[in-house]
Amino acid sequence: MNSVQALFFDLNDTLLDGSGSREAIIRTCREIAAAQPGLDPTRLFEANSEVWQAYQPAVEDKWTLGVLDGEAVSLEAWRRTLSACGCNDESLARLARETHRQHGREALRLFDDVQELFNLLRTWLSFALITNGASDTQRDALRVLGIEHYFGAVVISGEIGIAKPDPPVFGFALEKLGVEPQSVWHVGDSLKTDVAGAKAAGITAVWLNRRGVPWQEGDPKPDYEIRSLKELPALLGRAGL
Repeated sequence: MNSVQALFFDLNDTLLDGSGSREAIIRTCREIAAAQPGLDPTRLFEANSEVWQAYQPAVEDKWTLGVLDGEAVSLEAWRRTLSACGCNDESLARLARETHRQHGREALRLFDDVQELFNLLRTWLSFALITNGASDTQRDALRVLGIEHYFGAVVISGEIGIAKPDPPVFGFALEKLGVEPQSVWHVGDSLKTDVAGAKAAGITAVWLNRRGVPWQEGDPKPDYEIRSLKELPALLGRAGL
């Protein structure tokens, strides 16, 4: 095995802890209901959940590939949410989008194990970020989190028109950092996109399985599995870093 020279990371649910997203929606529904007599915050929240269940599958690929930006998707979701509650006020839909964006930003945070890992390994290894999503959504998250400076390459599917698990996505980061696949590990939470994509690109795949989900026969098989980023330095040490 070649010496590890670079680490690639996924963003959502790998570095970015999305557990605050539900509370951001609840707060938005409360504020919008308070601004419009007759609206009930509980019903708004229920309607929003129902809308996303139906709407997300229809737009996810377009959002991922940059055909639709995050602002447009969010606005349409709030239009549908309000419509389901008997309200078709466009200005209120726009207020809901802006309110949700603010609360969503406030909810953004890194997992507790991220900063320590970066501080420990940044002297020894190059970092790249490879994330699926619209450019505005992912760039805004990076600005709020304040971590973009750690990465020698940031590859966002919505900016290049291709997404994980397609191997060329990883190729952009390899070329930017000037490293070979054999000297790179990719860390991500998704077997479908992160593990399968890294393996297809010839990169060592580390599955960050924070929730302890059982690996199923037929799933892409990672080279390594960890439950926390705190386990990564020792794993790299055993691999000869």
